[in-house]
Amino acid sequence: MNHLNQHGQPHVFLEPCSTYDINHLRSVLARWAPIFRASITKADTVVIKPNWLTHTHKYIKGEWQSVITHPNLITSLLEVVLQCLQGSGSVLIADAPQTNSRWDEIMKIMQPETWIKMGRSAGVDVKVLDLRLDEWVTRGDLIIYREKRPGDPLGSTTCNLRENSEFLNHKPSKRGYFGADYNKEETNMAHSNGNHKYKVSRSILASTVFINVPKLKTHKKAGITCSLKNLVGINTYKNYLPHYNEGTPQDGGDQFPESTTRTKTETILLAQFNSLLSRYPKIAKTLIPLKTLGKALFGHTRNTIRSGSWYGNDTLWRTVLDLNKILLYANPDGTLRPPNQNQHKRYISLVDAIISGEGNGPEAPTPKNSALLILGTNPVSVDCVCAKIMGFDYRRIPSIRNAFLVRRYPICEFSYDHITVHSSDMRFNKRLTQILQTDCFNFQPHFGWKGHIEL
Repeated sequence: MNHLNQHGQPHVFLEPCSTYDINHLRSVLARWAPIFRASITKADTVVIKPNWLTHTHKYIKGEWQSVITHPNLITSLLEVVLQCLQGSGSVLIADAPQTNSRWDEIMKIMQPETWIKMGRSAGVDVKVLDLRLDEWVTRGDLIIYREKRPGDPLGSTTCNLRENSEFLNHKPSKRGYFGADYNKEETNMAHSNGNHKYKVSRSILASTVFINVPKLKTHKKAGITCSLKNLVGINTYKNYLPHYNEGTPQDGGDQFPESTTRTKTETILLAQFNSLLSRYPKIAKTLIPLKTLGKALFGHTRNTIRSGSWYGNDTLWRTVLDLNKILLYANPDGTLRPPNQNQHKRYISLVDAIISGEGNGPEAPTPKNSALLILGTNPVSVDCVCAKIMGFDYRRIPSIRNAFLVRRYPICEFSYDHITVHSSDMRFNKRLTQILQTDCFNFQPHFGWKGHIEL
């Protein structure tokens, strides 16, 4: 069929897959061999980008299958990629996990030696990399130690999207954007005076093929995390990423959903607390009791909306779409290729939806056995299918809804109505608009999105 050879098209492939057994995974991926062969050729430099957020569920010690991409799926995918490369080219399996995550603990689950040996046997160089420049040790949700990491051996590239950013004409609140660290001045400097800067992996920009392998989960700030959101992991330095706009909607912010005495007080105290930690990071240990007191007074994040973790977050989707533009169009030096889809990087998304995550994602989801693998060559079409399968309205997920509106450096050039699903399961083998809600999985959203995002 012709659609197998078209990149970035609204064709998405969905297959039941009830287990992470290697042989079962191989049989599913074998059905999609023509798609891989159309995207990967000899001598290509291929990046496989999993979701390696962290090594364990935030509250359930030892539970990780609902949180990160399963290693057996990466192994099965790597087999296919090596077959396509035919003894040439190279493969980079890489991510920039959450900064306070332990790389060594993630690697104990992943066992990367297997992948390196597979590459050696196939005559292809396979590397496994932590792209971060820093790893933090946290205690009581405070950063008590910062360790420098080697990062990308090719270094980082600063991409300045300027007028091509989704932050163009977006006005920050008086308190400004908050990124990933206490130093919010750095975040706001990266997104002011006409600049919109991101620091990303040069190896990823230099690659010829990008294979995204996200875990299907709900997300407290984005609604869902799948293909589009997984690109946060191409960053080498995450404090350039605006996560939310400080304050309430009344103040022009989206940190909290409403302006109350509690949220006004918490906004002021949090800003002062973070400013203190930014100036004097070594006192973090002494402030742990104060952080604990704050949770008792203002509510624990497990059941309290704060930090942009609700459907009114009007900030993070802009970051997400900017990163997708950078991936598809940026050169290794940070310049942009011409803004048409013939110029963008070859792209595949393979979604791990065998065991997914619902509820309090992305760090603390409830495992959900959705028993699916989903594949496509465009992040927007794939995420639209995933949202529908989850029982969510894509129009209520800002990163997906607004992806259709991007005109310069487009991420997709089709409409929602054109998305078609190909599956051996006849419930899903049809236009996406024709899939019945009763056949979907009805994921529980994060509580900050409950009652808003569901179909």
